[in-house]
Amino acid sequence: MTDAALIKSASTLHKWIGFGAMCIGMFMAILDIQIVITSLPVIENALKIGAERMSWVQTSYLIAEVIAIPLTGLLTRVFSMRWLFVGAIALFTVASVGCAMSTGFPSLIFARVVQGLAGGVLIPLVFSAIFLLFERGIQQTMATTMGGVLAVLAPAFGPITGGLLTENFSWHWLFLINVIPGILTLAAGVF
Repeated sequence: MTDAALIKSASTLHKWIGFGAMCIGMFMAILDIQIVITSLPVIENALKIGAERMSWVQTSYLIAEVIAIPLTGLLTRVFSMRWLFVGAIALFTVASVGCAMSTGFPSLIFARVVQGLAGGVLIPLVFSAIFLLFERGIQQTMATTMGGVLAVLAPAFGPITGGLLTENFSWHWLFLINVIPGILTLAAGVF
């Protein structure tokens, strides 16, 4: 194999590793929506939040996500796809820890808003990457399939995962489950 062929194959491998990390980040952001909703009563009891305010735990995340999604194109041009992903996954991971460490309604809502803003960037970033990183044909088809399958699987696994975590551990793990994948995808994004 020539040097040029080695460089091209290494570049292709790095591209797929980076894209895989982006897909895991998107999976985490989508999973987080479903994983938390199954355990709202447990969080309500643990933090002594009234039932009338519990909907904000989910709504704050979703509103922040909806605000971030259309800004992703602009943010990609400002920071580049790679560094936007790195920043978003870092923020999402830190906000997940913040949610787990929350001691009351205000701190939980603040952390959920930050988490939603970061998650809202992670989702469209994957689908932009499909068209920006991969050549038309088999590469784009494979990348689209990979992103699409993970986007569909996340909501399916969310309720099961949320129930298992709160039943066998504590509500804190609804958020702490994001830490190890967050750190791994952050490292993959940087390198």
